[in-house]
This record gives sequence, structure tokens and C-alpha cells, in this order.
Amino acid sequence: MAAVELEFCQGSEDESDPRDKPVLIVGQQGDLQKLTWKQVRGKLQPRVNEEVVCERSAVFASACAIARAFPLFSRRSGLSKHSERQTVAVEFILLEPSNGPLTTATLKCLSNAAESIRMAARIVDTPCNEMSTDDFLQEIKTVGSELGMVPTIIRGEELQKKGFGGIYGVGKAAVNPPALAVLSHKPEGATQTIAWVGKGIVYDTGGLSIKGKTLMPGMKRDCGGAAAVLGAFRAAVKQGFKENLHAIFCLAENAIGPKATRPDDIHRLYSGKTVEINNTDAEGRLVLADGAVYASKDLKADIILDIATLTGAQGIATGKYHAGLLTNSENWEKACVKAGRKSGDLVQPLVYTPELHFSEFSSAMADMKNFVSDRNNAQCSCAGLFVAAHMGFDWSGVWIHVDMAFPAYSGERATGYGVALLLALFGRATDDPMLQLVSPLGSDVDKKSEEGELTGKALKRRRLV
Repeated sequence: MAAVELEFCQGSEDESDPRDKPVLIVGQQGDLQKLTWKQVRGKLQPRVNEEVVCERSAVFASACAIARAFPLFSRRSGLSKHSERQTVAVEFILLEPSNGPLTTATLKCLSNAAESIRMAARIVDTPCNEMSTDDFLQEIKTVGSELGMVPTIIRGEELQKKGFGGIYGVGKAAVNPPALAVLSHKPEGATQTIAWVGKGIVYDTGGLSIKGKTLMPGMKRDCGGAAAVLGAFRAAVKQGFKENLHAIFCLAENAIGPKATRPDDIHRLYSGKTVEINNTDAEGRLVLADGAVYASKDLKADIILDIATLTGAQGIATGKYHAGLLTNSENWEKACVKAGRKSGDLVQPLVYTPELHFSEFSSAMADMKNFVSDRNNAQCSCAGLFVAAHMGFDWSGVWIHVDMAFPAYSGERATGYGVALLLALFGRATDDPMLQLVSPLGSDVDKKSEEGELTGKALKRRRLV
């Protein structure tokens, strides 16, 4: 398969032989039935590579779906013989009532989103011998250079000295040291601070609680959350994000070696809380807790979203296509579900009852254990609650947790899940009309009611809704 470049373009009346430029028309069945011969005659008599038929509100999700269909990573040795770059031109036929052509600005938005989704999928598809923590840091530096910013990086023994016991404890046995990396966008006039925290376990053996031989293959995908944050941050900044935005990457390889964390070890995380390790394969929540607390304590974030391939229980709870969603805000829960439908990165709410479930982490030796005592008691929700506990259940900001272990891949390929979701969810914080169109924030909330419940700093923290 030759390398493919996606080009989103405006429609034209030019004709060419379809044997040279094959045509594929994509769309929902109801939209395709509305299509007239006049609208496609120039394409079939002939024309381009792909035609997408949809309403304007479905353009973003359609473009993201097409991006997922063209993965970038491959190490097939025969590929070099057919390595000519091919361009797939994508045009949109918009149905009434808003059936005018897409603007140049919209096409740029779609291209940025598609490039970022494909980049995230490439990182997740790349095996650990080519995507170590060092290699992931280089990906972060490359995006930072593209956006004109230098990442903040804390790594290796410095993590332990500064109190990041979660990230350090998980990654200290690996050849390539663990790291906390941050990219920060601080535009003039910003009134809110948003942080996206991504789990970046470049490979997960399970540690000393080692995974079985059939469960370990595929664990290169455990960096899917961090890859999604990197892709979404890149596209959001390019599309004119108007608020302070921090991308936090919690990077480690959960390896086995003389320095590996043992069950029964106790680590002090960045929150100051102590954690008794009873399962080294429940490592993602440890690194996410450090990242989330850094976002709240050091970056003073008003809204914190963490995203991770966190639990096998997610697939049992919400299936292969819907990520599990946990949040301390009912309004943001509704917004996330709508953003999932608008972007194609689907989410499904989980049970949020800390008062009933957090006791699963009870420890006689430390503030908590890192794994539940009863696997049958809302395990996916409990994993998210572990992260929230380190921020504090009384934290006044908005916290959103997305467990996307199963939507992160389809078959043997990564999907780049999360990029489209974050862009849609926070679209109203950008200058881009397309992202504002698909963002649900501010569209269906009784603002008078909310203002009656919230005042001062807490109200400010929910202003995007």
C-alpha cells in the first residue's frame, strides 16, 4: 500500500476519466437518498477520489472518520517498491438547508484535525522499540517546535526528588527513564485554564504482576491517551484556542527489572498521599494521579480532563465503541456525550458515587491501595475515582475522566481516538466556526439555573458550559 496524503478540497465541475481518478461516495443512508444526479453528474461522468454526502453538522465527524481509514505506520518490507505518494482528494456535497460550499478556513480545520488523528494513531501503532519514552518526548518536542513552544520536562531521578512517586515508581525499572512533559499555550486575554492529561505507558508488561502471553501483545497501545492529547493540542492551538491550555504527558514503560516496583511497596504520590501497591498492572492510575495533581496544584487549572487506555473493565462496562466517562459535573457529562456523537468518538457515562465505591481502595498500611478489593464492584468507575481522590473529592473545578481502552483500536490498528472528541468538546474555546458548530458547550444549559447554584470562582470554572 502506497503512502497516502489526504487533501480536503472544494467541489468543482471539472471532469476526468474515473478510471484514472476513482470515485467513492460516502454518507449516511438517509443523506445519500437525498442526492440528485445533478449534484454528482460531474463526479461520475466522471471525477475524484472521495465524495462525502452529509449535512453541514456532520462534516467534522465525516472528515475524522476518513482520516482513521488511512493509517500511517507500516514496516512492511515490500512497501518501498510501491512508495509513490498518492493523494486522496475529499470533497463534501452538503445537503439543504445549508448546502453551500465549504470555506477555505473549514477545509484547513478538517486537514489539521485529520493530520492530528493520523499522527496519534501512528504513535500508538509504533512498537516500543521505536516508541520508547525518549521517542515519545521527541514527538512532543516536534509538535512544540511546530507551534513555537518548548516543553517542560521532568524525568528520571528528578521525578522522585520532586515527589512524582506515581510516574517514577511505574517507570523506574525501564532502560528509558519515565518523564512528565508539559506543552503550554497561554494566549493573551485568556480567562480560564484547561489541562488535558494523557496516560503515556509506551509498553505495559504488567510489571511484576505480569500479564499472560495472550494478554501482553498489543500493550504498545497503552500510550493512546497521551497520543490523543498531543494530537488534539496540536490541532486546537492551530485553530486558535483562546484559553490557557496545557497538555500533560505522563510517560513511562511498565517494565520488569531489579528496580521494578513490588506488590506491597508503598509510594508517596505528588498529592502527598501514600499508596500501597497491590497490583503493579494497575499502573495507569498512578501516573495519571501525578499528572492531574500537577495540573491542579502547579498549573491552577479550572478544568482538568484525563484520558487513558486505563482498564480492561471499560470494554465490559461500555463496549468496544464507547469510552467510559466519569465526571464531577452533570452538565459536562451531558456535553461530553453530545461531543462524542458530533465527533464520532463516542462516550458513555459511568456510575459516579465516590461515597459508595472508594472504600474498594482501603488499606491498613497507607492512605489507599492502587487496586480494588472486589473486581465486580464498578471496577471501571473505581479506577477513575482513584485519580479524583488525589485531587480531592472536594476540589471545586471540573474534572472529566475518559477511559478509552477499547475504542483506542480496531482490529490491529489504532484509531486515533480522543483527538476528535477533545476538539469537539472544547470547540467553543477556539476561533474556528466548524469546531464551534460541533461543540455542545453552552448550547443546552439553563444558565439562570446554573448561576443560581454557582458563584464566584466555581461559576467561572464552568463558564464554557
